[in-house]
This record gives sequence, structure tokens and C-alpha cells, in this order.
Amino acid sequence: MQYVKLGSTGLDVSRICLGCMTYGVPGRGAHEWTLDEDAARPLIRQALEAGVTFFDTANVYSDGTSEEIVGKALRDFARRDDIVLATKVHGRMRPGPNGAGLSRKAIMTEIDHSLRRLGTDHVDLYQIHRYDPHTPIEETMEALHDLVKAGKVRYLGASSMYAWQFSKAQYTAERHGWTKFVSMQNHYNLVYREEEREMLPLCADQGVGVLPWSPLARGRLTRDWDTATGRSATDAFGSTLYPEGDRAVVEAVTRIAGERGVPRAQVALAWLLHQDTVTAPIVGASKPGHIEDAVAAVELVLGEKEIEELESPYTPHPVAGH
Repeated sequence: MQYVKLGSTGLDVSRICLGCMTYGVPGRGAHEWTLDEDAARPLIRQALEAGVTFFDTANVYSDGTSEEIVGKALRDFARRDDIVLATKVHGRMRPGPNGAGLSRKAIMTEIDHSLRRLGTDHVDLYQIHRYDPHTPIEETMEALHDLVKAGKVRYLGASSMYAWQFSKAQYTAERHGWTKFVSMQNHYNLVYREEEREMLPLCADQGVGVLPWSPLARGRLTRDWDTATGRSATDAFGSTLYPEGDRAVVEAVTRIAGERGVPRAQVALAWLLHQDTVTAPIVGASKPGHIEDAVAAVELVLGEKEIEELESPYTPHPVAGH
């Protein structure tokens, strides 16, 4: 495993981040395909043994049970000071007013619930899961800054939004002397590269680390285009992301993987890891082979012609994932 700084901070993270949306009580929340605690624990342990130190979850994943499973496993298998633990806030956690969003009340409430579920007194990276257009950005940024000063949060991160929104948040924090975001977790992979237009250049200019979600395009980049999985059959959100025109990119991944004699996942992740702006892809794992491929991709070096072959079939997409 390799380790790099997260953006312009002094924080070291593994080049692969284990995405923990896969783990949670099945049927809790929006996901039917999650793994329960007994199935999740061996995978979390495998990731740790492979050198992964960076773990990402969210309060909304499986109605909070992802945080519970991940927190317990990390307490059992790792030293808290050796890992970088990330979670998120924004999604709806309960019905009624103030059960979602980025108001001061919601943020202050949800961090305490997340810390309780995770079984820790702080998170290393606290991320806003999306932009909240219904709350003044000043209110959100000051509340997040107060969490840092209270010692409940070490660093702040953001997730998918427009570049102007991210720039506004950073400017607001800087203007008031509040803590700025150090990372952007955005939708970025070989079949969705719209982030290259605005967000990635902004992050490069400002020294913000990039943590792509869905780096394998919900598994599209790892299998034949027409193949379905248990997750894809029930993933209503994922079914809207990748149109038929992306088939040509998947075929390019298949050719290069065949020539290299490696699984397709390794090629798709290696391409992401070649991008100068990318710190660590957020990789989900429901089988041991998924972790093995992610770790192996860190060492896979693609040639210029291979990168050109992977990139050339891309066609523009409508903005998706915000």
C-alpha cells in the first residue's frame, strides 16, 4: 500500500479508501443489497491487513447501521490513532423538521449521533454529503468550524456539488477565519468525467484532495455491459448514471485488462490513480477479491497509449450525482 497527504494537509491516508456504504443491516434505509455485520467484519479486517487505513461511511448509510458496524470492527481490529475515519452529514435521518440538511441544529445533532454509533470521541474527516441550498452557507461553515474547535472533528470535507458552490463555501470560511474544506468526494470515473471541466481544476489550484466515489461506475467497469448484479437490479439511483454510450469505454477497459492479464477493476482504478488530482478512490467491497483488486491497482502502471485508449471513447454526460 502507498500513502499520500490528503490535499495540502499533513494528514497521511492510504491510496485506497474503503467505502462502507456496502455494510449495514439489509433493508434499513435505501439499500437492500448491503452486508450485515457478520459478512462485513472479515472484509474490514482484510482491508486493514492489506494496509488500508482510510475508511469512509455516512450517517445515512443503512439508517446509521453502517457507522455502527464499521465503528465496532475498527475498535476490534485496529488502533484508533492508526486509522483515518470519515463520515458525512446532510441526508435525512428522521421525518419532520430538522431531520436532514446542514443547519446548525442538524449538524450539531448529527455529529453526536455519529460519534455514538462509531464509538469514538472524534472523526478525522467530517464531510457534507451534498450542498444544502436551503441553509445559508455562513451558518453551515461556522457550525462545522465549531466542531473542529470542539475537538469532535479533525478535518472537513465536501461531496458532490457545482464548482461555484464549493468555491463559495471556501471563500466564506476564509473570509471569516473558519476552517476550510480539505477534500472533495465527487463522482468521477472512466465513464463519468464531467468533473474535469471545473471541479478538478479548482481542487488542484486550491490544494484540495479528491476522493472519487463510484470509481468503478457501480461495477459497470468491471463486467460486460449487459450483465446485471443483485445490486444493479435494485439500485434506482445508479441506474440513472450511465447511458448506453458508455459501452465503448467498458469495452476499452476489457481489451486492456485482457492484454495485461488482470481483472478489469484493476485497470479502471489504475487509471484514476494516475490522475494528478486524485488522492484516494472510495472503493466498496462485498467480496475479498474486490479488496485484492483495489490494492493491486495501486501498483499497476499504465502506459500513455493505454491511457489514451481508455479515454478516447468518452462522450459528454449531463451532470449527475449532485
